[in-house]
Amino acid sequence: MLQSVRVLDLTWVLGGPFGGQLLAQLGAEVIKVEPPEGDPAREIPPYYVDDLSSFFLSVNRGKKSIVLDLKSDDGLAAFYDLVRESHAVIYGFAPDVPERLGIDYEKLREINPAIVVGEIIGIHDQGPFKRAPAYDLVVQAMGGVMSITGSENGEPSRVGYQIADLAGGMYLALGVAGALYSAGKTGQGEKVQVSLLDAQLGLLTWQAQNYFISGITPRAHGSRSPNIAPSEAFRCADGRYIAVSPTGASYWRAFCKAVGKPELADDPRFADRYSRLTNVEELAEILRPIFAGRDAESWRQHFFDLRIPASPVLTVPEALAQESALARAMVEDVQDPVSGERVKVLGNPIKYAAAHELRYPPRHGEDTAAVLTELCGYAPERVAGFVEQFSPHTKEEQYDQAN
Repeated sequence: MLQSVRVLDLTWVLGGPFGGQLLAQLGAEVIKVEPPEGDPAREIPPYYVDDLSSFFLSVNRGKKSIVLDLKSDDGLAAFYDLVRESHAVIYGFAPDVPERLGIDYEKLREINPAIVVGEIIGIHDQGPFKRAPAYDLVVQAMGGVMSITGSENGEPSRVGYQIADLAGGMYLALGVAGALYSAGKTGQGEKVQVSLLDAQLGLLTWQAQNYFISGITPRAHGSRSPNIAPSEAFRCADGRYIAVSPTGASYWRAFCKAVGKPELADDPRFADRYSRLTNVEELAEILRPIFAGRDAESWRQHFFDLRIPASPVLTVPEALAQESALARAMVEDVQDPVSGERVKVLGNPIKYAAAHELRYPPRHGEDTAAVLTELCGYAPERVAGFVEQFSPHTKEEQYDQAN
C-alpha cells in the first residue's frame, strides 16, 4: 500500500481525478490542488448532494483540497514548497501548459530529485496533435472501440461509461505506482505519461492481435463473443435477457443438460469449440426458443445452482443491489461532514486485509490552511494571506488554468 506517499493532484473533470482516487484507494495521501475557479466537475449537472455534483463525488473520495493560483508568484512558490514535501504530482493539462506554468518534470525534479510526475494527455505531445481536443467520445472513435461495440451491422456505439477517460486514469495510477516503487529504491524520480488514445489502443489486446495475424477487421457482434460459442445474451419469457458463456468441454456438457438438450454435446456441429463457433448462428437458433420458455430469474437460479456461467443482464440499480456487490462492500454509506447527510458511494474494488476508509470528497479549498501550515510550516499570518488571496471564485468565472 501507499500510506507513506503524498500525491499532489492537479487533474480535473474525470480521467485524471479517477486516477488520483485510485492512488487514494491504494493508501496515498492525495491533495487536490485547485485554482480559485475550482474543478468544473464540482458543478456538472444534473444531480447534486448539497453543493457537490454527483459527478465530482464519484472520483474525488479520499482527497484533501487546497486552492492555489499557479499563475501567481505566491501560488507557484507555495506549490514548489509542497513539491519538496511530496512524492508525486499528477496533472492533465494540454502538453505545452506544464512548462509554461513552470511545473514540468524538468523543473520539479530540480526542486525534488525523487519526485514522480504523472501526466495524462489526450492524443500526443508532439506535432499537430499537441493541442488537439480529446473528449471521451472522440477518443473512443479514434481508438477503434466504437467499431466493435453495439449491434452487428448497426450504428457505431459508445461504451456506456467514459471508458477513454477512465482507462486513462487507471493507466496513470498504475504508471505512477510503478514509478513510486522505483523512486523509493533509487532516490530518483520519473516522468510517466499516459495518452488517452494510447490507453484505448492498449485495451484492444486480442482484437488487435487477431487483426495482426489474420488481416480481418474486427467488427461489432452485439452481445455475442467472436471467439466463443455460445457466449451471448438470449431473450427470456419475461422480456429480459440472460447472458450465458459455458466455456470449455465440462461447462458445455453441463449447459446442454441444463437446457434439456444433452444430445447437443455430441452433435458434430457443436462437438468442439471451433465447430460451435463455425455454426454459432445455427446453435443460437436452437437455443432462442428454449430460453424464451422461462423467465430470466428462473434461468439465473437454475444455472447458478449448477455452477454454469450465466447472469441476467442487470440494470445499474440491480447491479449495485446484488448480493455479491453488497457482501464485498462495493456500496458504502458515508456521511457528508458539512450537512451530516448520509450518502451512498461506490466502494473500493482493491481489497486489503487492513481496512482503509476514504474520506468524503472535499469542499473547494477546505484544507488550504491546514496543508500550508503542516507541510510548508507557514506562519498563521502568511496562511491567512493565502486563504484570502486564493479564496474560491464564483461559479460564473471560467476555469482557464489549462489554456
